[in-house]
Amino acid sequence: MPATDTGPRRGGDPRGTESGAALSDGPPSGGAAGPTASASASASGDCTDFASGLDALEAPQARSARHRLADKALGPVLAVVVVLGLWQLAHTLSWSAALPAPAEVGGDLAAAWSDGTLLPSLLHSIQRCLLGFLLAVAIGAPLGLFVARYGPARSVFGPILSAVQSLPAAALVPVAVIALGESEGAVYTVVLLGAVPSVAMGLVAATDQVSPLLLRAGRTLGATGWRGAVHVLIPAAMPGFVIALKQGWTFGWRALMTAELITATPLPGVGRILNEGKESADMSLVLAAVLLILAIGVLVEAAIFAPVERRVLRSRGLQGGPA
Repeated sequence: MPATDTGPRRGGDPRGTESGAALSDGPPSGGAAGPTASASASASGDCTDFASGLDALEAPQARSARHRLADKALGPVLAVVVVLGLWQLAHTLSWSAALPAPAEVGGDLAAAWSDGTLLPSLLHSIQRCLLGFLLAVAIGAPLGLFVARYGPARSVFGPILSAVQSLPAAALVPVAVIALGESEGAVYTVVLLGAVPSVAMGLVAATDQVSPLLLRAGRTLGATGWRGAVHVLIPAAMPGFVIALKQGWTFGWRALMTAELITATPLPGVGRILNEGKESADMSLVLAAVLLILAIGVLVEAAIFAPVERRVLRSRGLQGGPA
């Protein structure tokens, strides 16, 4: 039996040997795959560093509470200084013979505080506006949600609310006085007529800005009807709802000052001080009442509505800083 030749053939095709060598060697460890993997890792690291850099730029710098408070107070303090400076300049240049100096108005405020008439007036006005505002929210929020959710209700009540909202408070005071007399009820009626339409229409506008995709997702998960309104619509419209509340307070505060100015209620208010200054042609007393009205409005905005609005916006990622 002839022996089998197992060695390499002479003069044969050398490609078999080369292929075998190539197959036996395998892919080189430092070949083309090495630089590609290194380049990918380098690119991934660069992207990570770039994203981290952007996050660092967008993140607020850590500052002490004293510095944050100083930054927040700097703008209002400068605004007060500018207003007082312009006021004093106008008085010095005799822009108007009836215009008193800021120091004179401050003296009238100090005198009203010392004789015990300023504090009760402030407390009565704040109490009226606060109670009227709470009633306006209790009425206006469900009404606005009802108008926003149902088309026929929007067709009927939407124009009525818009029309009442556009009415000046001075036009509502005679109606309330004739219907209820010069009483606390007339004052609260004017406040409600000024604040309820603002809260309701503000909530309608806020719900109109909610993405339909959120409502559709809520319906898919079973949140329909009032459940969808409570769990999907109202949380999504919360930033606009806070603005509606702020607008309702503003309209209610204006309406209250008009009612106190025109009506003669048993309990005095800041509007009564304004009316006394008008009746006695005392410009200093009038300006003192105006400053009180402005100060209360700015204080409520800065101490209540601004922090709530910032918290709501931060919780939704619409403003920097912690939620």
